[in-house]
Amino acid sequence: MVIGVTQLGSLITEWINGCIAGFPAFWASFSSKVVATFVTGNRWEWFLSGLGYTLLISLVSVILGCIIGVVMAIMRISKSRLLRAISGTYIDIIRGTPTMVQLLIINYIIFASVNIDRWIVGSIAFGINSGAYIAEIVRGGILSINAGQTEAGRSLGMTSSQTLWHIVLPQAIKNILPALGNEFVVLIKETAVVGMISNIDLVGAARRVQGRTYDYLVPFLAIAVIYYVVIKVISQLLAQIEKAMRKADKR
Repeated sequence: MVIGVTQLGSLITEWINGCIAGFPAFWASFSSKVVATFVTGNRWEWFLSGLGYTLLISLVSVILGCIIGVVMAIMRISKSRLLRAISGTYIDIIRGTPTMVQLLIINYIIFASVNIDRWIVGSIAFGINSGAYIAEIVRGGILSINAGQTEAGRSLGMTSSQTLWHIVLPQAIKNILPALGNEFVVLIKETAVVGMISNIDLVGAARRVQGRTYDYLVPFLAIAVIYYVVIKVISQLLAQIEKAMRKADKR
């Protein structure tokens, strides 16, 4: 047993010494890859541009998704069977198919013969996709409002539509803001697949660099860190907004 422990200790010592001895060479190689990824040819500008497009597509998509989502949520709770069927079919199809497939269909079929910027195509695709999920969020928010609110609005002489738009919906949106913020965070990560139609986003920037340096490690590790930092910052901002809203409700 003593000999076994001694041998194991020797092996561990040799491994540590080997790692220490090889570290300068590894660091030199890694540093040169970092320089080739960011410094050579001002390639850091590609990542900055990709980040800008990623945030732009996410922002436009969530705005479009909110518009579609509110409309579909109202249709979903409508008394009209036709409107409920249309909304239900839209939500079922969008939620039941992959985002990447929807993006490819919209780009290569719907906008195949249209000269339009790819970031706009991506925004439309992700907006349509997000709308289905936001519709369910909004519908849940509307249904969470006490029925007494609707009755109070009707007692004041307001129509059903006026009660919905002026009383119920504002309260519902206030309740679902955290969920909408989370949807924005999810969209930022989902936009990574926009690289299937154009190299304009962060993933596209990493692929362009990789095509010139033939290195996968640094470019993709870099965008992983960028995504993490951006999402972390946005999540913290959303948490602060949610905290402020809770304090306002207690007053």
